[in-house]
Amino acid sequence: MDYDSVADELYALRPEEFTAARASAMASARTAGDRELAARIGALRKPSLAAWVSNLLVRSSPGEVEPLLRLGEGLRQAHQDLDGAQLRELSRRQHALIRALSLQARQLAKESGHPIGEGVQREVENTLHAVLADPEAARAWAGGRLTKPLDAAVGFPAVAEGARPRRPAPAPAPSRPGKASEQQRRRLDRARKEAEAAERELRGLRDEAAAADRAAGEAKRQVDALQRQVEELTGELERIRSEHQQARFAERTARERARTAGRRVREAGRKAATAADRLERLTSSDA
Repeated sequence: MDYDSVADELYALRPEEFTAARASAMASARTAGDRELAARIGALRKPSLAAWVSNLLVRSSPGEVEPLLRLGEGLRQAHQDLDGAQLRELSRRQHALIRALSLQARQLAKESGHPIGEGVQREVENTLHAVLADPEAARAWAGGRLTKPLDAAVGFPAVAEGARPRRPAPAPAPSRPGKASEQQRRRLDRARKEAEAAERELRGLRDEAAAADRAAGEAKRQVDALQRQVEELTGELERIRSEHQQARFAERTARERARTAGRRVREAGRKAATAADRLERLTSSDA
């Protein structure tokens, strides 16, 4: 047992399973004689629902982590080097990607048995904004152990129409006059490539979300159809049960009538035999 493996296991659990699993891990550490590890495990905080969903996105879609981190690096660099129009275009793509990822996280939460509302989804989106803006937030999110959503106040400054971000004064380089512009061009190319990769990923995520919606709709239609069949069969079963009960009642009634008729036949037979005997005796005496 080691701290990292225990923490990874705990933060991969559903929220309602966290506390009991943490207590069990603490007890195991104490049994093994490692009180320091038990104390560290006990200090692990149960994640909020938004933090759990953010962790779920990291753990369920590890392929989404690195592209988002690279996009964040490109955006942070772009805010130092690009003009307002370029920044607004990158910002548009950034918001579209974050929205797609938050919808994917919402679908993952639903599939894991914890549907979330708009409020929690906004907290997930705020976390993703913070991930793009702040490298420390990015590292925390990529670890998959968030206990609360990240602060969206840590973000990129707004870019006004036609404005250009302040640039640090370039160091003099008389021997290489084109060096600064060349570095800027390379950073611009890198940022554009990151944005294009993010947009391709966004299209893929949208396609996946649309496919998931279609599958969910088809599954819902199948469930509804089966439910109607169940209701129809249940009604038919009740009707058959009722008819069966009525038939059994009619059978019991007919058997009882048959027994009564049998008794009456036997009684009438005995009376007829008695009458015949009497008649025979009377006939014999008269003779």
